[in-house]
Amino acid sequence: MEHPGPSETGTGTVAPVLTEPGASGPAALPAAAAAPRRRRRTVLRVVLAVLVLLLLAAGWVTLRAAQAGLALRDAAAGLEVVDIDLEDPGTAADDLAALRTHTSRARAAAADPVWRAAEVVPVAGEQLTAVRVVATVADDVARDALPAVRDVSALLDGGLRRADGRVDVDAVERAAGSLATAAATTSTAHDRLAALDPDRLVGRLADAVRDAQGVASRADASLGPAARGAALLPELLGADGPRTYLVLALNSAELRAPGGIVGAITAVWAEDGALTVVGQRSTVELGVLDSPVLPLTAEELATHTDRLGRWLQNASLTPHFPRTAELVAARWQRDVGGPVDGVVATDPLAIARVVDVVGPVPGPDGGALTGGALVHTLLRDVPLTHPDEESDALFAAVAASVVSAVGQGEGATPELVRALVRAVDERRLRVWSAHVDEQEVVAGSVVGAAFLGPGAAGDPGLFLDDASQSKLGLDLRTAVDFRDARCDGPAPRVTAVLTLDYRPPADVATFPVSVLGARGLSGPPGTLATVVSAWARVGDPAATVRRDGAVVGGTSTTVAGRQVQQVTSVLLPGGRQEVAVDLPLRDGAVTLWTTPTVTSPGVASFRCP
Repeated sequence: MEHPGPSETGTGTVAPVLTEPGASGPAALPAAAAAPRRRRRTVLRVVLAVLVLLLLAAGWVTLRAAQAGLALRDAAAGLEVVDIDLEDPGTAADDLAALRTHTSRARAAAADPVWRAAEVVPVAGEQLTAVRVVATVADDVARDALPAVRDVSALLDGGLRRADGRVDVDAVERAAGSLATAAATTSTAHDRLAALDPDRLVGRLADAVRDAQGVASRADASLGPAARGAALLPELLGADGPRTYLVLALNSAELRAPGGIVGAITAVWAEDGALTVVGQRSTVELGVLDSPVLPLTAEELATHTDRLGRWLQNASLTPHFPRTAELVAARWQRDVGGPVDGVVATDPLAIARVVDVVGPVPGPDGGALTGGALVHTLLRDVPLTHPDEESDALFAAVAASVVSAVGQGEGATPELVRALVRAVDERRLRVWSAHVDEQEVVAGSVVGAAFLGPGAAGDPGLFLDDASQSKLGLDLRTAVDFRDARCDGPAPRVTAVLTLDYRPPADVATFPVSVLGARGLSGPPGTLATVVSAWARVGDPAATVRRDGAVVGGTSTTVAGRQVQQVTSVLLPGGRQEVAVDLPLRDGAVTLWTTPTVTSPGVASFRCP
């Protein structure tokens, strides 16, 4: 701003505004008035300078925000194309490099000092903080987590097993370290994103933050247990000394909560990554006891009766796999002897998928048994053509052949891993360790199947148990779907509907008694009775069970803080029923444990849109 120039007087002459220092009299008055004006001019200059700086800063932050936004958009597109492929993990390297370029660019833009200073501005600062946190987290994940997952995928592609078929426990240990890094990074990302409040953010940014929080939460829930499990694998595979495991083949022809009765047991020796079959028993060889092999609680007796501990087949009456494993291990040590370091259980559908990978195995009547034929052969052909004692023995022999093929290195590793992962996802593979420190980790994972443990306390259950001692489970088609969701209001709920559709062959009435099961049911031969058990979440009231729309009663018990309602479904050949229960929602979602059958997995999930 220029100093004011001379002013014109009314006479046309120029009059001085200021006097010399020391002047007095009337001429000094204008100088006294000039001091406040100089101060005002100085303040005005400062204000203008600050405004210019703020405008420049705002423009700079806007530019940086645009750069960060473009980089994050590119990073999001990059995440869409990153594919950790077990068959060709090298294809992910270029995608990861490009993704890292985008996320590092977004991070650099959001780390600008002017940006950080602008975060103190009310309202707008919260938006800037959210963008910076998302950019930083994305870069951390791209830099530390995704490469570790890629390295593990590369190991699974070709470096997991040695030429002799044994698992390379040293390579597994290295992979466990990489997974631990990925899990730690993802956990930190989850915590940082969880600290953001999307309700205080605007428009698309709020949606983006919610999406990022969901992705981080799911990744943390997945990678954490995976890393802890991977750290156990070398020891579980006998790196520090030999181990003995019992592998249970659950017979889905006669349903139990985890998939079926215990049909056969194979003992497997694990040492330095090598797996060797060292024994097998059918459940007929380990017959009924006069009293339970282990003491049963009053709750167990009321819910399952003493069958849980007296018949080896019925050790799977409980949906809590650690209890099944304890009972089986105790029975093996009692009647066979030797240490038991752990128990693994799976069902015919999962075994069939493994056979698809390792190749045909010896069939029960000679010849080769393929994966495509295994389920029908074991669950229908063998029971029809062989008496019970032979049927169980043949089941055990097939299971042992599959374990031997895996132990000898048969089949491509990536395909085998995919088959096992699918079995875990569908709750068809369960593991228990007799070592307390290991079991604490296993029980906290999906594969631990610890339904009565603290990790599953918020999950309800809907399980099936054959009540007719039949071998007709192959003909029961099951499915779980969710209806009538009430996502809003003080008590959000959704209705879980279990469909039971019984479609046996037309000549089912001619089947032997060992397949048809116990008589005494109302209806013709081939009538199927199934107990449906609705297990509430810990602390919740008992569920109301409806069958084809009508409320039905049944047996009510309590197990480990859960209310249990048991009702019986009786189906004639060709019959169909729907059993429905209302499930409370927590954070708009619910995970329902159920029985894996030949047509449906052992878990169903619902989330409000």
